[in-house]
Amino acid sequence: MKSIAQRFRLRSVASLVAMSLAAQLAWAVDPFTVRDIRVEGLQRVEPGTVFASLPVRVGETYNDDKGAAAIRALFGLGLFNDVRLEVQGDVLVVIVQERPTVAAVEFAGNKEFTNEVLQGVLRDAGLAAGRPYDRALADRAEQELKRQYINRSLYGAEVVTTVTPSERNQVRLTFNITEGRPARIKDIDIIGNQAFSDSRLKDLFDLDTGGWLSWYTKSDQYSRAKLNADLEALRSFYLARGYLDFKIDSTQVAMAPDKESITITVNITEGDRFAVSGVTLAGNYLDKDDEFKSLIKIKPGEAYNADQVAETTQAFTEHFGNYGFAFAHVEAVPEVDRVNNRVAIVIKAEPSRRAYVRRINIQGNTRTRDEVIRREFRQFESSWYDAEKIRLSRDRVDRLGYFTELSITTAEVPGAPDQVDLMVSMTEKPTGSLSVGAGFSSAEKVSLSFGVKQENVFGSGNYLGIDVNTSKYNRTLVLSTTNPYFTQDGISRTVDLYYRTDKPYE
Repeated sequence: MKSIAQRFRLRSVASLVAMSLAAQLAWAVDPFTVRDIRVEGLQRVEPGTVFASLPVRVGETYNDDKGAAAIRALFGLGLFNDVRLEVQGDVLVVIVQERPTVAAVEFAGNKEFTNEVLQGVLRDAGLAAGRPYDRALADRAEQELKRQYINRSLYGAEVVTTVTPSERNQVRLTFNITEGRPARIKDIDIIGNQAFSDSRLKDLFDLDTGGWLSWYTKSDQYSRAKLNADLEALRSFYLARGYLDFKIDSTQVAMAPDKESITITVNITEGDRFAVSGVTLAGNYLDKDDEFKSLIKIKPGEAYNADQVAETTQAFTEHFGNYGFAFAHVEAVPEVDRVNNRVAIVIKAEPSRRAYVRRINIQGNTRTRDEVIRREFRQFESSWYDAEKIRLSRDRVDRLGYFTELSITTAEVPGAPDQVDLMVSMTEKPTGSLSVGAGFSSAEKVSLSFGVKQENVFGSGNYLGIDVNTSKYNRTLVLSTTNPYFTQDGISRTVDLYYRTDKPYE
């Protein structure tokens, strides 16, 4: 049996060598001038696509190098499974076999995601109806679908692709999904803690081992993003209590063989607890040291608190901004005494250069006019940068009630070190309301009411309201409008028009 197998392998190798030599001999073509180019095998691909990719044209000289380049170019289109070149006299014949195209993409067994969501995932992976079918692309699509389920803690999810040939060289793809059950967190172990109990530290985590509300919060389903957030909360907890040397040594996530339970182990090193011995200022404080000292949140004698340090540096930066220094650099440098477990905080400040606002750019207001937003600003263009006025301007725009998200960021002006632009970004929300009501009483019988109110009519910032109440004996019509900026100083004007009729009861 062994000799027969060896002879079979030798024959196979000899066949492959013969095929290779035959291919090389087939490529060996004497150069000639191409009189015509013919393409065979096309079904959906336009002939112009093939001709545009060929490195040889009618009237040019064809040789083996151009033939090899032509095959590489056609394969590079990703539209063909096979490409061959034949020479018939002085005619070059390009024979292609098109890849099948995807006629439809279907899903079976999916409950966690809708078909539309999964189709969007495949579309991002490059697989969709009407595109050429590629087995490697389908495999990549399977992995992408599995990744989506892993993000939902469904680690046991399986995806099997079924390819069904269809007419006109098309295929239908069906992704058969077995979702399984989500992986639950069985235990969370914290190793290395001495100052705080396990229960105290686990209370900081959003992830847990489950409770009576887990069906809604899904807190017992593992997520890498949630775990990273919990680790940051753990680090902040220790740094806010004086543990300067705290560090997370490692994190292990172990999954059971059934892929339905997870154990999380966090190894930490607490280090020593440090107290603040004092706070000193270093650098340029514009001869206003007393003002800055009043902003210090750090308390000497108490445990080092990273949150208080961050609040202090932020307050210093904002206070520099009140004097026009938009690029002030403030840094808190701890000087650690490990012998006595004390730390001295040195706050270094460099106000840098004073800046003024070149332009205020507003974006995101698809309906509200620019002037409605700009008239609320107390920071003006071509004026010195003032952080307090910018905060006031943001609050005034926010109080309009027209936007759900509002942010103001500062951008440096290229080539102008003393200028900045303010970028105002917002997302508008509906500002109108509609009310309809009906009632019945023995005296007035049926009564109807209707109301329309718009806080930002036509994006002008004006209010417009219409109320109608009608019954058998009473009828009221009220039209109200308010212009909050009737004058440029912000004096408002309200106009109310009433129409009312009453009839005596019979």
